[in-house]
Amino acid sequence: MESIYQDVKDCRSRQSQRGSALHERLSPAALKDLISMEFPHCYAANVVLFSERDEAQGVYVVLDGEVRLSMNSTDGKRLSLRIAKKGDILGLSSTLSGNPYEVTAETLYPARIAPITRRDFLNFLARHPEVYQAVTEELSRHVSMAFEQLRTVALSSSAPEKLARLLLEWSDSGQTTMECGSKVRFSMTHEEIGQFIGASRETVTRTLSTFKTRRLVAFQGSMLTIPSRTALASYAGA
Repeated sequence: MESIYQDVKDCRSRQSQRGSALHERLSPAALKDLISMEFPHCYAANVVLFSERDEAQGVYVVLDGEVRLSMNSTDGKRLSLRIAKKGDILGLSSTLSGNPYEVTAETLYPARIAPITRRDFLNFLARHPEVYQAVTEELSRHVSMAFEQLRTVALSSSAPEKLARLLLEWSDSGQTTMECGSKVRFSMTHEEIGQFIGASRETVTRTLSTFKTRRLVAFQGSMLTIPSRTALASYAGA
């Protein structure tokens, strides 16, 4: 009996470490089963895990690091959708449907990721049918994030507003400063940032320069500091 309690405790500990909305909804038995299928691999930065239109091979659980999800047009233009972080499960909808991947997933920094084959993941769901509700809720979360990104790109009226929204979103999970601001790792090029908001590199450079002049943001190496989230949101009308 004591070992059973320890198993549950260990699973809950791993559950909290992942931070995924899906992991948080799993029973101890289902979580333990899922973790048993995770065989982590270390990936360097800028490694493509899968590309849109590739046949779905399975899901990828982000254990550490950040992964950019993007879509590409036939003429080579890229729209970056979001940055997946620790706890996110990538390729979920395609793994369930059997359709090709809808996006491209590429590591931004060195990352530790656990691939789970489509066959293993579907068998996992068959063993734990109660997990389907959690999966449905996770897919709904992905759709909501996609809509929010479309709202930023298509409906925000200006580059400052789009960029402010993006920086505020990225800093949500960052380190909080004593002045009620936030600090987050930030090492993408201006061109890569522009791919998130549908703006040119020149526009991003000019807008960031304005933000820095007005002390809305500050850079120190690869760290971005937002002294006051309220001030940044207010300036850009976000």
